[in-house]
Amino acid sequence: METHTRSLAKALSWRVFALAITTGVSFALSQSVAVAVSIGVVDSAIKIGAYYAHERAWMGIRFGLKPSEADGDAA
Repeated sequence: METHTRSLAKALSWRVFALAITTGVSFALSQSVAVAVSIGVVDSAIKIGAYYAHERAWMGIRFGLKPSEADGDAA
């Protein structure tokens, strides 16, 4: 089972990468650094929370787990 800290670290590491993509696309469309950074930061803040909640929700779903994983045994 993953810890809350690991789930949060995964969400943050992904968002740093995705922030660069979102900001780049926003800049390409708006030609404004201020608009691009604003969109990137707001988008990331929302999606960090959404990703974390999604990861934690899946921790309670047994679908697709091997029997030892579903039972909580360390493999």
